[in-house]
Amino acid sequence: MARYIKPVCRLCRRQGEKLFLKGTRCSMEKCAIVKRPYPPGQHGEGKGKSRRTKLSNYGLQLREKQKVKRIYGILEKQFRRYFKIASKSKGVTGKLLLQLLERRLDNVVFRMGAAISRSQARQVVRHNHIHVNNRRVNIPSYLVDKDDLVQVKTKEKALKKIKENLEISKERTVPSWLEFDATNLTAKVLRLPEKEDIQ
Repeated sequence: MARYIKPVCRLCRRQGEKLFLKGTRCSMEKCAIVKRPYPPGQHGEGKGKSRRTKLSNYGLQLREKQKVKRIYGILEKQFRRYFKIASKSKGVTGKLLLQLLERRLDNVVFRMGAAISRSQARQVVRHNHIHVNNRRVNIPSYLVDKDDLVQVKTKEKALKKIKENLEISKERTVPSWLEFDATNLTAKVLRLPEKEDIQ
């Protein structure tokens, strides 16, 4: 599947809030939204004009949809596919959609703390460092299921970087639907995520 490869800080500026797409950089003064708290583009600051700030109902829904897409690092086509799956399943569509997104392998690696951002977690998965149920999986959109065992298996050089990431992200809590073992670098999916588990 395709991925967004343009500057990600402009996405936060467009949204008008921090989406934490760059990991630790978003917590520093270097963050683009701290330096320039207005939308990107030539009319971003709106000098000399009264800018329309009130969004319509459709505009609010669009902003929320774009926010979810950008947080999980997926594009429109894939997002529509997830929505189609969620709408055909029994239950609340919105809850099922978020559950599908949360079950993605790159998101699970991020939640474990093996990566400081979802884009880095995607790279960790693509570089064959992750095994699911003792089988190598290098597809970031792979959906984990209940009782799956996600394991980091890699060479010393990459393992060093992953341990550094764990150290950086240790204040971030692992969600209750995952059971994480920091010594063996494994995470077991205890249950499917609920809406309350998603930040």
